[in-house]
Amino acid sequence: MSIAYDVLRKPLVTEKSMGQQQKNVYTFIVGMDANKLQVKHAVEKIYNVKVADVRTVRIKGKRKRMKNMLLEGRRNDWKKAFVTLKEGFRLEII
Repeated sequence: MSIAYDVLRKPLVTEKSMGQQQKNVYTFIVGMDANKLQVKHAVEKIYNVKVADVRTVRIKGKRKRMKNMLLEGRRNDWKKAFVTLKEGFRLEII
């Protein structure tokens, strides 16, 4: 997993993540096998910023009922990363 666009899937835009952007913390959906160092290098390469800290968390997929509650399925597991930028750097994620 060396290509930057394979590591960073997309930015996570929610009400909570938009509030954290005022604290210079940005949230991204990343690949399941991406580590913190790969996430740091991918953000620095794609957005031309300096990263101070990266925190990652794995999210387990929820169970969902389908087809008039006869079948039960499961959503996929996914991973998100909280990226803190150094002072003086900002991203424009809309």
